[in-house]
Amino acid sequence: MAPPRNRRPGFSRRAQYGLFIGYVGAAGGALIGAALLLLSTFNPPAFAAVRSMFAEVTTPVASGFHWVRRSLGSIPQGIGSYFNVHGENARLKKQLADNALSVSRAQTLDQENRRLRELVKLRDVTTDAIVAARLVNSSSSSTRRYATLNAGSWQGVKRGQPVRDPSGLIGQIIETSPNSARVLLLVDAESIVPVRRTRDGLPAIASGRGDGLIDIRSASVSTMGFRAGDVFVTSGTGGVFSPNIPVARVVRTQGDIAIAQPAVNPDALDFALVQQTFLPEPVATPTPSPSPSPAQSGATP
Repeated sequence: MAPPRNRRPGFSRRAQYGLFIGYVGAAGGALIGAALLLLSTFNPPAFAAVRSMFAEVTTPVASGFHWVRRSLGSIPQGIGSYFNVHGENARLKKQLADNALSVSRAQTLDQENRRLRELVKLRDVTTDAIVAARLVNSSSSSTRRYATLNAGSWQGVKRGQPVRDPSGLIGQIIETSPNSARVLLLVDAESIVPVRRTRDGLPAIASGRGDGLIDIRSASVSTMGFRAGDVFVTSGTGGVFSPNIPVARVVRTQGDIAIAQPAVNPDALDFALVQQTFLPEPVATPTPSPSPSPAQSGATP
C-alpha cells in the first residue's frame, strides 16, 4: 500500500512561495495602512492628495464593474420585455384588424341606410310607386344583363313596369312570379329607351351594348352632333317610362353615335323602386258644336 502524501507546506516549494507571498502581502498592507493612518493624522492635505490619486485609479475600474453588473442584471428584464412587447404587438395588431372590420361594416351599413333613405324619399314624392325591393343579383359576366328583384306579382309588380332608384333608370320588368321578378337592365343589348338631351331637348334612342355602356342615337331628322358630358333623361315617349328620369351621360362619340355611361351602376345597387307604367294623358279633342236648326235660327221657308 502506497504511503499517504504529506500535506505539510514545507514539503511543497509552490506552497512555500504562496505562504511567503501571503505574509509579505499582509505585512505590506499593514505598513501601507499604518502609513496612511499616520498621514491622515499628521498631514491631511497630503492624505487627500493620495486619496484622490487612488480614486482616479479605481474609479474607471469600479465603473466598468458596475456596467458589467448592470448589463448582466438587465438581461432577464430584456428577455421578459421582448416577450411582453411581442405579445402586446400581436394583441394590438389583432385589435387593429377587428377595428378595421368594424369600420368597414359600419361604412357598408351607412351606405345602405343612405340609399334606403333616398329610396324612401323618392317613394314618398312619387305618385306611381309600386314597391321598393332588394336586387338580389345581377348578371355582369355575360352579354345579357338581367337582375332579380325579390318582389313579384303578389306585391303588385307587373311585366313592363320600369325599375329605378334615386340616381336614375335601372331597367324594366320582363318576367314576374309570385315573390320575384326579372329585370331587363338598361345596359342589355335588347333594352331600348326613348330619351332626350337635357340642354336642348334633342330626342334620341338609348340602347344597351351588353358591355356596361349605352349607345345613344339621334331620333331627329336633322343630324346634330353629341358632345362628351351630354346628359340624357327619359322623354316619356312610348308610354312606358315616365319623363325626366336620368339615363346616361356621354363619355365619347363615334361618328353619329354617342357612347354613354349609365346613370346607375346595377352591380352596385341593393334596392330599387318599381313604378307604374307611364301612360301620357290623352289629348282632349274638341267636340264640334251642333249647327243651329232652321227653326232655332228663325228662318222662314
